[in-house]
Amino acid sequence: MSASADTAAAQLGTIDSLLAQARRDPGALGRLSDTARQARQLQAALPPRFSEVLLNLLDRLESSALFSEESCSFSQKDLLDSLQLWADKARERLASA
Repeated sequence: MSASADTAAAQLGTIDSLLAQARRDPGALGRLSDTARQARQLQAALPPRFSEVLLNLLDRLESSALFSEESCSFSQKDLLDSLQLWADKARERLASA
């Protein structure tokens, strides 16, 4: 595995860890979002569509954090589930590259 692939995999691992933390502590959502947005090597290692989907999910997740669960049109749980699915698909894509 190349150094950039190692970095991409490490960035995905960090996102996975923060995703698990955000499920337990909604206060970690900001850190998750910031880390995912700054994961440049990971985004570069994936097809452009992955970045589009990731940024869309993060935008909605950040919006959901501004409101209580009842008053927001985005369910944080559903968004975290979607982000987990994104991470799983990204892991598959990295493994096959």
